[in-house]
Amino acid sequence: MHMKRVIGGIKFIALVLALIVSLNGACRLLCFKTAHGIKQARCLYAQPENTIDVAFLGSSHMHVNINTALLWEKYGIAAYDYSAAEQPLWMTYYYLKEICKYQNPKVIVLDFFAPANFLDDYQYKYIADNFYGLRPSLNKLDMLKASVEPTRVLDFFPALVSYHARYQELEQEDFDFLFETTEEKSAFKGYTPYFKESQWDKPEFDAEDPLPLTDKSQKYLDKIIDFCNENGIEMFFIVTPYIKEHEPDRRYEYVERLCAERGIFFEDDTEWYDTIGINFDEDFFDFSHLNYVGSCKYTEHIGNGLKYRFDLPDHRGDERYESWDRNVLEIQKKVDEAGW
Repeated sequence: MHMKRVIGGIKFIALVLALIVSLNGACRLLCFKTAHGIKQARCLYAQPENTIDVAFLGSSHMHVNINTALLWEKYGIAAYDYSAAEQPLWMTYYYLKEICKYQNPKVIVLDFFAPANFLDDYQYKYIADNFYGLRPSLNKLDMLKASVEPTRVLDFFPALVSYHARYQELEQEDFDFLFETTEEKSAFKGYTPYFKESQWDKPEFDAEDPLPLTDKSQKYLDKIIDFCNENGIEMFFIVTPYIKEHEPDRRYEYVERLCAERGIFFEDDTEWYDTIGINFDEDFFDFSHLNYVGSCKYTEHIGNGLKYRFDLPDHRGDERYESWDRNVLEIQKKVDEAGW
């Protein structure tokens, strides 16, 4: 009788383990997989601990316009684009707290495109890209509570409620993800190049009358600044090149004045097109993002600025940073495949 109980217990444990493994496999297969924020968040956890010196935070302008491979290859800067589509500042604040659980960045570079252009307190269009890549934690739940109305929390949590029906639309990418190793993920540094050209007219205005951010954006900007000051993280606030409009330009003027008051580096690079060498017939993917060639021009500009403003080490040749060498090879492979 005792032996039967032991065998029964073993079978029960085996069944539970099988169910857990099956459920985990199903979740990995069905979960959303985009390079608009989800991949950027997931692959952070594969990065060697405390190797990221510069974290680029904010909207897709960061992971499309900032070429981490070039920053490494030319300047030896160990950078990561930890950003997501149209990310508001309240989500950026929780991203900042999340990356600091695993990394000790010396500098954060914060993008102001989304706070200047999208003004609602709850922005649902790209919430999945911002939310689903983070590991389960109280920090993730706090981000969700700040980002959705109370009646909509259960629309996004637990994550399985959102993607359980994806079995009807699975692609090869979903199956590849099942077998992707931590080493492979570590070679991804957030940068997602675009390979297409579009033509635009160069904006020709410079706002002088500042327009404040929304109350909610200002609240979380203050939280970001306080967190960085408390943790010895230097700040560099930027606007990346895009085809801007007048009203957002007034908000950039407000941020510039705020930074001057608080001793934070700020640069609106929509005012430096010529210095950067941006060609409006060749260097844009769409009105909001640079293509690969444009991103390389802009990354060189940012790299020079980072090296000039901050005391950043050059880790080239250090074995702990070999994943950045692999990142260079991965980006070059994409460029070759695109024929650029």
